[in-house]
Amino acid sequence: MRRKLVPVVALSMVCLLVATTACSPGSRKKRNRSADGSTGTAAKRDDVDTATTRATPTPRRTGDQLACVELRNTRVGSRKVRYREYAAPIRLVDGRWSDRDGTTVELQRPCAVGDLDSDGAGDAIGVVMLDGGGTGRFFTLAAWRNVDGEPDYQAQVDLGDRTPVESVSVRDGRATVVYLTRSTNSPMAELNIRRTAVYQLRGTSLAKLSHTDARATEASADGDTADSSDSGTVPDGSSPARKRKSRSR
Repeated sequence: MRRKLVPVVALSMVCLLVATTACSPGSRKKRNRSADGSTGTAAKRDDVDTATTRATPTPRRTGDQLACVELRNTRVGSRKVRYREYAAPIRLVDGRWSDRDGTTVELQRPCAVGDLDSDGAGDAIGVVMLDGGGTGRFFTLAAWRNVDGEPDYQAQVDLGDRTPVESVSVRDGRATVVYLTRSTNSPMAELNIRRTAVYQLRGTSLAKLSHTDARATEASADGDTADSSDSGTVPDGSSPARKRKSRSR
């Protein structure tokens, strides 16, 4: 009987020792440490994911200069600077705007980009033409400032009726436009002067600094042509006298 009890008692002691070891403070600490370690890892991952989700999107970088293509879908005129007699700005769509009465405004091809207001950003200067449905075609030289990378209508100058623009350029803060016009008392259909005018942006106006006229070889209403070899600087408000060729008797 005693021999049978000894193994049973020994086995019971072994089981009790194993249970005590498993429940010891050291084991609890190890378990707690491993649990803390996994929790900490999860917390770190959560922090990374949260930071990524809440990250502020990178703001759009403002360009150093405008592009001529941007003028095809921008405003012509402003509250301060009215285009023609329109109280509100008009919005070009793909370079064109039309009214219910058939009047159209179209952006012309000549355009240039350069710093017009000395702020280091490239502004734009272009030409728009208004067609009222009759014989008139009214050309306007317009300037757009670069405001936070967007074109903002700033100033304009009327170039006249049926005075197509050949080129526009910007250099040293000044805009140069070359367009065709006519001398005093010439018919509207005749374009016998090629004018090169220089403008400077001053606030909400384009101030004319000077202009130079040259004879343009253009067909007149009666089929004659003007001599294109004569040129010279002309004060504002005047036109060069037309030369008459002597007739042989």
